[in-house]
Amino acid sequence: MRYIALLLLLSSATTPAQEINVCYNYDCVDQARVKFNRNDLVYINSFFDEADNPSAERASIRLAVGAMSQIAGKQTPIHNDKGGNGHEEEIEGRMDCIDHSRTTTEYLKFLEVRGWLQFHRVLSPAHRAPLLFNDHWSARIEETDSGAQYVVDTWFLDNGEPAIIFTLEDWLKGAAPHG
Repeated sequence: MRYIALLLLLSSATTPAQEINVCYNYDCVDQARVKFNRNDLVYINSFFDEADNPSAERASIRLAVGAMSQIAGKQTPIHNDKGGNGHEEEIEGRMDCIDHSRTTTEYLKFLEVRGWLQFHRVLSPAHRAPLLFNDHWSARIEETDSGAQYVVDTWFLDNGEPAIIFTLEDWLKGAAPHG
């Protein structure tokens, strides 16, 4: 079924835009358009071939978001971005959590518009602020049947690595990949 949808998408005159905005250099100071060609679309869609339940789809989302970041990194300076915000002040393409949350939300909407998300819908980014100087933003999805919410977080990682997905509840409590 997904193959048929992909073929219709690639051949349709009403194909959704195959470009998205990515933002970078902290607080979305700079933005660039990233284009996904036919090969990119086939590659990204392939992550969802075996996604026949919500958990499998979240695993596919992790990989697809990482792949989309790699593709974007070939067209923009975000390939320079390293996990976290440490020592990047002068690096072109650096991304803070605001850049990551907005860009990852764009990636997720791109997947959603194409019908590649069967078990989740994209929500506005989530925000946590446990301490005055320790606030954090992340992209957010919701499982359509259960209503369970998850964050899709790429900020902790170097550009192009698969996203990390936490339950919203755990993430709001400070969940991090190494802690």
